Order: sequence, then C-alpha cells, then structure tokens
Amino acid sequence: MTNDDHHDHDGGLAADLPVLMQRRRVLQFIGGGTLIALVGGAAKLAGASAPDDDLTAASATTDVSGVCAPIPEETAGPYPGDGSNGPNALAEDDIVRRDITASFGESTTVAAGVPLAVTLFVTDTSAACAPMPGAAVYLWHCDREGRYSMYSEGVEGENYLRGVQAADADGTVVFDTIFPGMYPGRWPHIHFEVYATVADAVAGGEPLVTSQLAFPQAICETVYATAGYEASVGNLAATPFESDGVFGDDGGASQLAVATGDVAEGVAIELAVGV
Repeated sequence: MTNDDHHDHDGGLAADLPVLMQRRRVLQFIGGGTLIALVGGAAKLAGASAPDDDLTAASATTDVSGVCAPIPEETAGPYPGDGSNGPNALAEDDIVRRDITASFGESTTVAAGVPLAVTLFVTDTSAACAPMPGAAVYLWHCDREGRYSMYSEGVEGENYLRGVQAADADGTVVFDTIFPGMYPGRWPHIHFEVYATVADAVAGGEPLVTSQLAFPQAICETVYATAGYEASVGNLAATPFESDGVFGDDGGASQLAVATGDVAEGVAIELAVGV
C-alpha cells in the first residue's frame, strides 16, 4: 500500500477527501472483529479503538485508486414516509432535526436501543467529490424490534427514527439515533435520500439519490447480543451480507459503513455518500 502520510493538505477537505476515503477503502470487508475508522467525524466516539489485527470493514465512494464514484441507487423500500407510499413525515414541522430517537407531534415516544451516531459525508461526484454544503439528507430506519414508524403494526402513530439534516460546510450530516434491529430477509441497514436543499426535501422535491447504508457484521453481532435485540440474532445468521437482495446485487462495498465504539458508550458509524 502506498505511503501517503505526507500528502499536501493545502487544498482543504475537497482535495483531501478522496485520499482519506482511499485509506478507508483499503480496510474493506476483510473478516470478523471490531472496527477502526481512519477518518474522524463529528459522530466518532472519543477514545474508541480496536486492535490493528482485528479489522472488519470500511466504506467509501472511492476505490483504492482514489477514483470518485457515486453511491449506488437503491430502493426506498415500502416504508419511506416521504409521501411516495402513504404517510409523509417530510411535511411535518419538526422533521428537520439531529436527534431522531423520539417521535414528535402528538407522540413523544422514545425508541429504545443502543445509542448510535450516524455521520454521512455528502460529496459531489461531478466535482471530484468536493463537499456539498447545504445538501439535505432524509434518513430513516426500523426500530429495535424491526418495525418502521408510521407503517408497522403497533407503531403506526409514531414517527421516530426519521429526520432531515442539512450538510455543513464540509458536506457532513450527523444523526443521533439507536442501532436498528434486523428483520427477516434483509441485512441491517439504514435508508436515506439526498436532496439539493432542505427546502426541496420538505416540499416533496425529487431526491438527487436514494440509497442505503449497510452495517458491518461484527458490530451487529456485538449489539444484537444485548437485551432487546434477541430476534435479530437469528435473522442475522439466516441472511448473509452477500445474499441480501439489495447489497448482494451490486456488491455493497461502497455502502458498508465504518463503525467504532461499543455498547456501553454507544456506537458511531461513518459513510461517504457520492452524489
């Protein structure tokens, strides 16, 4: 592997991001264990670490040659809550928020589960993966029991685990949530849509891309060993990453997040999202 520890930083994040993403991709899906992340983010937990010989996976929208590429387009699934299939959380006044653990409006129910911080780096693939400040991300996922708010039986009146964030000057968005459970037939994942602006997102505009984020197996096994995630243990064993109907179709390498942290302090994941 090429030693690029002394590369020029004068170009700022726009120049450094492809190289940083290249480093992360080198760690791609090479076995079981805990993860380390080579790129810091606002959601990364302080003090999180892992042994160098126990890596699991990394993710980026660049390959090991540093070529910038868009994240694969994926289905929004049957529970988007964006108005395209019934309920529309994007039309709600409080949908723009960082902490998505609780419902808002008529309910204030808080979704239970291991704390999770999700950091996405939104980049423009038509501009060498430069950051996209102001781009909006609508993110949603199932709860610990595998249910989607607004749709699933028992949580039709909830809207937790859904939210919109605008990317900062570095193209970064951060969501505070809980680690999702796994339901039969799908690898653990998070859905998201990227819009040009928050205004476009809440007005029902057309997303620039719709995709999904995949969790590394090691962190899933760790989290699912805790109380409340019992049903996810068997589901994880029954559906390998390679056989997932979404990630298995296109390899899913560029959608596999980097994870750090632990159950006690909370988990953090990071993913570069090329648009």
